[in-house]
Amino acid sequence: MDGGAQYNPRTVEEVFRDFKGRRAGMIKALTAEVEEFYQQCDPEKENLCLYGFPSEQWEVNLPAEEVPPELPEPALGINFARDGMQEKDWLSLVAVHSDAWLLSVAFYFGARFGFDKADRKRLFNMINELPTIFEVVTGTVKKQVKEKSSITNLSSSKSKSNPKKGSESQTKYSKAVQPKEEEEEGMEEEEEEEHGETLCGACGENYASDEFWICCDICEKWFHGKCVKITPARAEHIKQYKCPSCSNKRARP
Repeated sequence: MDGGAQYNPRTVEEVFRDFKGRRAGMIKALTAEVEEFYQQCDPEKENLCLYGFPSEQWEVNLPAEEVPPELPEPALGINFARDGMQEKDWLSLVAVHSDAWLLSVAFYFGARFGFDKADRKRLFNMINELPTIFEVVTGTVKKQVKEKSSITNLSSSKSKSNPKKGSESQTKYSKAVQPKEEEEEGMEEEEEEEHGETLCGACGENYASDEFWICCDICEKWFHGKCVKITPARAEHIKQYKCPSCSNKRARP
């Protein structure tokens, strides 16, 4: 809502950065912070929209009052369908509309600042390298990874134990801090290869060997620890990890 009034990204790189920030905020609302998002979308309230901001934050609010608005508006009235659908279907629907909104905002900036055909193509290619919000929310990212790559899939990598530490907890997550000896570097490269095509179930970004990474025992999606607020120390004491989405499903039958 206020994203266009305060600044205007003018280059392809700036528009893409704006796109990524808004996308990260909306993914957060539909995955890691889904309980809060669900509660804010009260069907008893007026037409509500889900906004993503360049600061990677999100907001559920009424549409802009001015006509025409500063930026294209997201889908209106997402709250009205909340209780009339299964939660996963409702979240998927909001995700699809969120993807459409993100593209419209990005190409609005492109049109406003005179991007030519080459710039528009470059912007779309950069955007297209990222999974859509719908793919992240529904888990179809994982299915595409399995189809595209012969690298060990998520299920087998989850059960594969570290040669040095075969404990149950070690198979469930990858530690961020790796020993720096030469013999360990090979293990680090092997781990990066194994998880190279894996994407975080919360933010949709790729695996990186220097980041803490945990797997949900229910849906078997992998998450950056920072995205689901789990530290390596805390993970040591978790016997069965449930991601925010799976925890919410149990809490609300």
